[in-house]
Amino acid sequence: MNHPRKSIDPVIHAPVRFSIVAALAPVEQSDFASLRDAVEISDSALSKQITTLENAGYVVVRKAFVGRRPRTYLSLSREGREALTLHIRALRQIAEAVEDPA
Repeated sequence: MNHPRKSIDPVIHAPVRFSIVAALAPVEQSDFASLRDAVEISDSALSKQITTLENAGYVVVRKAFVGRRPRTYLSLSREGREALTLHIRALRQIAEAVEDPA
């Protein structure tokens, strides 16, 4: 047998990173400040977690200028969307076992 916990993604499983990818999933992209506010963490904490997600290939970071002000835009990569889908599927399978014990 293959327990669903084996499909949990250790990068996404951390609560803050899970919140970040969940916030990015329904949008094409988000600016840094909006994502920070949605996830309710500090700039430095978001930056650190974004680096981890970017290194895993799950988040794409794009830097641009709006006038003279730098802006950072974030989006989920295709790999990030797939990883999130598989992660949620594993969590649901585990939860279903609790709701309907055999």
